[in-house]
Amino acid sequence: MGWFNYYGLAVMAVIMIPNIIYAVKHKNGEITYRNKAVEIMEQIGRYGCFALMIFSIPYTYFNFWFNYALIIYLAVIGGLCFTYLIFWAICWNRNDKLKALSLSIIPSCIFLFGGIVLVSIPLIFFSVLFAVCHIYISYKNSF
Repeated sequence: MGWFNYYGLAVMAVIMIPNIIYAVKHKNGEITYRNKAVEIMEQIGRYGCFALMIFSIPYTYFNFWFNYALIIYLAVIGGLCFTYLIFWAICWNRNDKLKALSLSIIPSCIFLFGGIVLVSIPLIFFSVLFAVCHIYISYKNSF
Protein backbone atom coordinates (compact mmCIF):
# COMPACT_ATOMS: atom_id res chain seq x y z
CA MET A 1 0.00 0.00 0.00
CA GLY A 2 2.91 2.36 0.53
CA TRP A 3 3.14 5.34 2.84
CA PHE A 4 -0.17 6.87 1.67
CA ASN A 5 -3.40 4.90 2.11
CA TYR A 6 -6.06 6.15 -0.33
CA TYR A 7 -8.58 3.73 1.14
CA GLY A 8 -7.95 5.11 4.62
CA LEU A 9 -8.49 8.64 3.31
CA ALA A 10 -11.85 7.59 1.83
CA VAL A 11 -12.82 5.94 5.12
CA MET A 12 -11.94 9.08 7.07
CA ALA A 13 -14.05 11.18 4.69
CA VAL A 14 -17.04 8.84 5.08
CA ILE A 15 -16.74 8.91 8.87
CA MET A 16 -16.24 12.66 9.13
CA ILE A 17 -18.97 13.93 6.78
CA PRO A 18 -21.94 13.16 9.08
CA ASN A 19 -19.98 14.40 12.10
CA ILE A 20 -19.23 17.73 10.44
CA ILE A 21 -22.84 18.18 9.28
CA TYR A 22 -24.12 17.33 12.76
CA ALA A 23 -21.67 19.72 14.42
CA VAL A 24 -22.74 22.57 12.13
CA LYS A 25 -26.45 21.96 12.75
CA HIS A 26 -26.08 21.37 16.51
CA LYS A 27 -23.57 23.99 17.60
CA ASN A 28 -24.57 23.78 21.25
CA GLY A 29 -24.01 20.07 21.84
CA GLU A 30 -24.66 18.90 25.36
CA ILE A 31 -21.61 17.58 27.15
CA THR A 32 -22.45 16.54 30.68
CA TYR A 33 -19.37 14.50 31.57
CA ARG A 34 -16.06 16.31 32.01
CA ASN A 35 -12.76 14.58 32.72
CA LYS A 36 -9.85 16.50 31.26
CA ALA A 37 -7.38 13.60 31.36
CA VAL A 38 -9.74 11.22 29.55
CA GLU A 39 -10.69 13.92 27.02
CA ILE A 40 -7.02 14.59 26.23
CA MET A 41 -6.28 10.87 25.82
CA GLU A 42 -9.33 10.53 23.58
CA GLN A 43 -8.11 13.38 21.36
CA ILE A 44 -4.60 11.91 21.19
CA GLY A 45 -6.11 8.58 20.17
CA ARG A 46 -8.50 10.23 17.69
CA TYR A 47 -5.88 12.26 15.84
CA GLY A 48 -3.40 9.39 15.95
CA CYS A 49 -6.01 7.16 14.29
CA PHE A 50 -6.91 9.83 11.73
CA ALA A 51 -3.29 10.28 10.73
CA LEU A 52 -2.35 6.60 10.73
CA MET A 53 -5.39 5.56 8.70
CA ILE A 54 -4.06 7.80 5.93
CA PHE A 55 -0.28 7.77 6.39
CA SER A 56 1.85 4.73 7.16
CA ILE A 57 5.09 5.35 9.02
CA PRO A 58 7.87 3.19 7.56
CA TYR A 59 9.04 0.30 9.75
CA THR A 60 5.97 0.55 12.03
CA TYR A 61 3.58 -1.43 9.86
CA PHE A 62 3.88 -4.68 7.94
CA ASN A 63 1.17 -4.18 5.30
CA PHE A 64 -1.35 -6.92 4.56
CA TRP A 65 -0.17 -10.18 6.06
CA PHE A 66 -2.40 -12.76 4.37
CA ASN A 67 -3.82 -13.55 0.94
CA TYR A 68 -6.79 -11.44 -0.11
CA ALA A 69 -6.30 -9.14 2.88
CA LEU A 70 -7.05 -6.06 0.78
CA ILE A 71 -10.41 -7.51 -0.25
CA ILE A 72 -11.27 -8.39 3.34
CA TYR A 73 -10.03 -4.97 4.52
CA LEU A 74 -12.24 -3.17 2.02
CA ALA A 75 -15.26 -5.40 2.64
CA VAL A 76 -15.18 -5.24 6.43
CA ILE A 77 -14.29 -1.56 6.72
CA GLY A 78 -16.77 -0.71 3.94
CA GLY A 79 -19.47 -2.63 5.79
CA LEU A 80 -18.61 -0.91 9.06
CA CYS A 81 -18.69 2.52 7.36
CA PHE A 82 -22.08 1.71 5.83
CA THR A 83 -23.35 0.58 9.24
CA TYR A 84 -22.00 3.78 10.78
CA LEU A 85 -23.92 5.88 8.25
CA ILE A 86 -27.10 3.86 8.88
CA PHE A 87 -26.81 4.46 12.62
CA TRP A 88 -26.26 8.17 11.99
CA ALA A 89 -29.47 8.25 9.95
CA ILE A 90 -31.43 6.29 12.55
CA CYS A 91 -30.10 8.18 15.57
CA TRP A 92 -29.81 11.69 14.10
CA ASN A 93 -32.33 13.32 16.47
CA ARG A 94 -31.88 10.94 19.37
CA ASN A 95 -29.74 11.40 22.45
CA ASP A 96 -29.62 8.01 24.09
CA LYS A 97 -27.35 5.08 24.78
CA LEU A 98 -27.97 3.50 21.36
CA LYS A 99 -26.66 6.59 19.61
CA ALA A 100 -23.77 7.06 22.03
CA LEU A 101 -22.57 3.48 21.91
CA SER A 102 -23.16 2.73 18.22
CA LEU A 103 -21.47 5.93 17.06
CA SER A 104 -18.47 5.32 19.30
CA ILE A 105 -18.03 1.55 18.98
CA ILE A 106 -18.25 1.37 15.16
CA PRO A 107 -15.45 3.85 14.40
CA SER A 108 -13.36 2.23 17.12
CA CYS A 109 -13.81 -1.09 15.33
CA ILE A 110 -12.88 0.50 11.99
CA PHE A 111 -9.61 1.84 13.38
CA LEU A 112 -8.75 -1.34 15.28
CA PHE A 113 -9.55 -3.63 12.34
CA GLY A 114 -7.50 -1.43 10.01
CA GLY A 115 -4.56 -1.59 12.40
CA ILE A 116 -4.79 -5.35 12.76
CA VAL A 117 -5.09 -6.12 9.04
CA LEU A 118 -2.26 -3.73 8.16
CA VAL A 119 -0.29 -4.86 11.22
CA SER A 120 0.28 -1.23 12.10
CA ILE A 121 1.54 -1.17 15.67
CA PRO A 122 0.95 2.58 16.18
CA LEU A 123 -2.56 2.40 14.69
CA ILE A 124 -3.45 -0.50 16.97
CA PHE A 125 -2.12 1.46 19.98
CA PHE A 126 -3.99 4.67 19.10
CA SER A 127 -7.19 2.79 18.21
CA VAL A 128 -7.25 1.04 21.59
CA LEU A 129 -6.59 4.35 23.37
CA PHE A 130 -9.30 6.06 21.32
CA ALA A 131 -11.80 3.22 21.78
CA VAL A 132 -11.52 3.04 25.55
CA CYS A 133 -11.74 6.80 26.05
CA HIS A 134 -14.32 7.56 23.34
CA ILE A 135 -16.73 4.81 24.34
CA TYR A 136 -16.39 5.78 28.01
CA ILE A 137 -17.03 9.49 27.35
CA SER A 138 -19.93 8.75 24.97
CA TYR A 139 -21.53 6.42 27.50
CA LYS A 140 -21.16 8.94 30.33
CA ASN A 141 -22.65 11.74 28.17
CA SER A 142 -25.68 9.64 27.20
CA PHE A 143 -27.43 9.97 30.56
